[in-house]
Amino acid sequence: MMDWYGNDMQWWGYALMGIGMLAFWWLVIAGVVLLVQQLGPSRRTDDSPAAPRSPEELLAESFASGEIDGPEYGDRLATLREHVRS
Repeated sequence: MMDWYGNDMQWWGYALMGIGMLAFWWLVIAGVVLLVQQLGPSRRTDDSPAAPRSPEELLAESFASGEIDGPEYGDRLATLREHVRS
């Protein structure tokens, strides 16, 4: 008499089978996601801060946006260049 538990699986057998199936599919999906992330194009953004702009670039932007006029731009540019030389 080898049939101790009858012909049907007990509740714990169904529970283990369900948990095992969930674990299996979770591992398969996680593996596919990790594989796609590794093989896919890198979407990392450069989080380093932008290089500081020079005073001349800032002055040129002010002139280009109309904040200052031509003669004022020339005077300020000359002043900046004098300070650079000294």
